[in-house]
Amino acid sequence: MQQLPQFVRLDSQAVTVLIDCTTKAPALLYFGQKLAQTVTALSVKQLSQRQEAKCSVVNEVPISLTPLSGEGFTGAPGLEVHNDSDAWSMGPSLISVNIENQQQVTLVSLDAHRQLQLTHTFCLDVETNVLMAKTAITNLAQQSVQLNWCAAPTLLLPDHLNYITAFEGRWSNEFQLQQRELFLGSYLRENRKGKTSHDNFPGILCHQHATTELQGECYGFHLGWSGNHRTRIEWLAEGRTYLQMGELLLPGEIQLQAGETYTSPSLYASFSATGFSDLSANFHQFVRNTILSSAQRNKPRPVHYNTWEGIYFDHKVETLQQLADEVAALGVERFVLDDGWFKGRRHDKAGLGDWTVDKTVYPAGLQPLISHVNQLGMEFGIWFEPEMVNPDSDLYRAHPEWVLQTAENAQLAFRNQLVLDLTRPEVTTYLFNAIHAILVEYPAIKYIKWDINRDLNHPGNAQGKPAIHQQTHALYQLIAKIKAAHPGLEIESCSSGGGRIDYGVLQHTDRVWTSDSNDALDRLAIQRGCSFFFPSDVMGAHVGPRDCHTTGRRISIEMRAAVAFFGHMGIEMDPRELTAAEKNTLKHAIALHKQYRSFIHNARLYRLDTDGLSINFGLVNAEKTQALFAYNSVVESGRSLPKRLRFVGLDADKTYRFSLLWPSSFKEHTPSLISAINGQCFQGEVLMKLGMQLPITLPQTSLIFELTAVD
Repeated sequence: MQQLPQFVRLDSQAVTVLIDCTTKAPALLYFGQKLAQTVTALSVKQLSQRQEAKCSVVNEVPISLTPLSGEGFTGAPGLEVHNDSDAWSMGPSLISVNIENQQQVTLVSLDAHRQLQLTHTFCLDVETNVLMAKTAITNLAQQSVQLNWCAAPTLLLPDHLNYITAFEGRWSNEFQLQQRELFLGSYLRENRKGKTSHDNFPGILCHQHATTELQGECYGFHLGWSGNHRTRIEWLAEGRTYLQMGELLLPGEIQLQAGETYTSPSLYASFSATGFSDLSANFHQFVRNTILSSAQRNKPRPVHYNTWEGIYFDHKVETLQQLADEVAALGVERFVLDDGWFKGRRHDKAGLGDWTVDKTVYPAGLQPLISHVNQLGMEFGIWFEPEMVNPDSDLYRAHPEWVLQTAENAQLAFRNQLVLDLTRPEVTTYLFNAIHAILVEYPAIKYIKWDINRDLNHPGNAQGKPAIHQQTHALYQLIAKIKAAHPGLEIESCSSGGGRIDYGVLQHTDRVWTSDSNDALDRLAIQRGCSFFFPSDVMGAHVGPRDCHTTGRRISIEMRAAVAFFGHMGIEMDPRELTAAEKNTLKHAIALHKQYRSFIHNARLYRLDTDGLSINFGLVNAEKTQALFAYNSVVESGRSLPKRLRFVGLDADKTYRFSLLWPSSFKEHTPSLISAINGQCFQGEVLMKLGMQLPITLPQTSLIFELTAVD
């Protein structure tokens, strides 16, 4: 019998995790700012002892890593399982603790009576301070058990953090921040869309009311999963608060046979004692170090041109070649042919599933267009929506049984398409072969925009069982198989914009399409919200048409370019609409982006607190020798002058040369406040603490400032 440790301690550069192993079931004792090595876990437990309360149990039930009804816990259990016997009341005991190093541990608990085993795995990334945690349940009995819910490890939250910030939204308006004061009872968010969703991103912040971008304690939590999910933060009547996140399982979705295991999606968590921007810096570096491959990190992100808002379904080879000529002259590096290239796809009512080139539009196939694009020095990419099928398609006519459906329930109409059942091996085989055939015929295709444009409203498989869990894993496996067969192929996760953005899908893809809105004002808020967990290099950001197709708003080319400048930059419009002046402006913006691309996609982000009048942020390199700061006016200030812009994150002891990087010229005269200091040098301390008085500009103006350290 293994001698179990009383406590487990994990340490990173700035975070300590303590797990209490002295009780029957392991529990989180501490997760937060790094403790000195002289601080003992025993002392932390002694200071955490709670006495018997009036009219309460004598010994309070610990909030274990998986709190259970069988143990007497009256909050939300971390596991719900049942069979024809008493599996519902399982109460396992810790039997094994495997401490692999100072950052990783696996804890195994067993209910010998019910023959059910729980395994909790923790890994604390030493450099980025991000904790990865997951829970697994194994059925060791001969009788099958029904699994209703298995959360990632339940985490006890500090009682002085009484605010939460969630990420809400809708199509073309994702990642909207909503702050709420914690209340007695449960804050519960559930997603049943079958994908990550536009309106309910599986991420949440827990913090003090006074926490800002640059000060105060805060925690961030994200479930890396692309299917249904649940988030709960509960403040119990006795004063304790905990967080649970996990996959939301539909009734009957998971049945564990003898020897089978279910593993929860990974929960990613981090802590900052110095505000939200430092918290995001942890997640950004984690994505770059751990989720993205070295090949992704080493290749500069090519500037895109996407055809969608330029021509929609109006595909003509000559027109597309003209577009390629136009955008190549602007400096574009990758041409992405969007929806409309395959058989019968003249509109969104037909063709999905028939992944062969439409010879009525492309009589010689795609090669003439691909060759033209390549001769202009651009890579070629293409759009697929593999998980979907139109009823008006050869595929559906041949295999109507291949769609997710529920008996005797009419399919809800949604963009004229249905969802293919990826849990059928014959479906994923068909999809792999169809995509593989295109990539083999046209080896110059180096990029796929992988889209999914409807919710999974009828998620029943061939057996009539709910299939979101299997569907999501089948998606991951299909993408992995395609990429393995075509080394170097890059894939973008798109779901009508930002409906499938999470660390789960990002492990199999290369970038995300942040939103279908290319409106620069909308994008400022969307990209700001997305940046809490995702770095700029994975966020697709395009310069849209003069008149935005989603909002109808007209925004200057200067501001549209400035907003796209700080992501994975691209263009999505008909470039033939551009005036000569607009072409020059856009060409200059793309050239600047290429010049600063490596810096933008590696620098530390500092979001500045917003008053709603402007959305501002800065990027500073690790050496603090270079910085870019963006001031984005949204609406005109109610005061005579806007506020100061403070250049946070610099080195107080360095001297910096100040310069205006963007725009290259003003429609009016250059504001005198900028002219007076442009090119001058200032101490880092005064730039950070005092900042500069911002000039009066027209609303919807973007200014980008560069600060360069001088010897």
